[in-house]
Amino acid sequence: MNENITKRNDLLAQTVIKGLRSRNMNGYYAKDREEALKIALSLIPEGSKVTMGGGMSVHEIGLSDAMKEGNYDFIDRDAIEDKRAAMLAAYDADVYLASANAITNDGVMINIDGNANRVSALAQGPKKVVLIVGMNKVCSDVDGAMKRARNVAAPINAQRFGLSTPCSKTGACMNCKSPDTICCQILITRYSRHADRIHVILVNDTLGF
Repeated sequence: MNENITKRNDLLAQTVIKGLRSRNMNGYYAKDREEALKIALSLIPEGSKVTMGGGMSVHEIGLSDAMKEGNYDFIDRDAIEDKRAAMLAAYDADVYLASANAITNDGVMINIDGNANRVSALAQGPKKVVLIVGMNKVCSDVDGAMKRARNVAAPINAQRFGLSTPCSKTGACMNCKSPDTICCQILITRYSRHADRIHVILVNDTLGF
C-alpha cells in the first residue's frame, strides 16, 4: 500500500471508528490483511458456531480458511448441498461473518442483497456479527455509499455470478427490475440496539468489490 494512502487511511479509519462507536458498534483498524485476521480471530471464541454470507473480503484475509481449519463449528454453505438450510442456520449462529458494500465516514453501513439472507442476518439473528471492510469502501455520506453499492459492488457481483442484468452489461446501475437483479433488498445499518453485537474491522487494503 502506498505510504501516502496509508497515512490517509490511518486518519480516516479513526473517524469511521468514532462514528461506529456513536452508533453502538465496535470498530477496529488493521494495518494489513494479516492483522485483520488476528483481530477477527480474537473476536471468535473457539467452539463457536460460525457461518458467513458471500463476502469476498472474508476469504481475502484468510478468515474463512481459518474457520475451516480451526476449532470452530463452521457452517460452510459452499460445501452444503441444501443452501436454504445453510442460510437458515445463520440466524442461530454465534458469529456471522460478512463485509459491507459501503460504509460512511460516520459509521453508517449500506448493504444490498438479492436473496436477503445476508442483510437479514446482519439485521437480526446471529449473536455476533464480524464485518471485514477494506478502506476502499469508505464513502463521505449515505448518498455516496448508496451510489457505491449500486454502481460498483452490484455490477461486479452481477458479472461474477454470470447474471443477465443491465448493470452487468453497462457497468452501472440501471435501476432495473430484471428477474436476475441482485438489488432486491437494501439495508441501512445506522445504529445497533444491542451493544457488542456488530464488530467492524477496517483494513488498510483494497478488499472485495
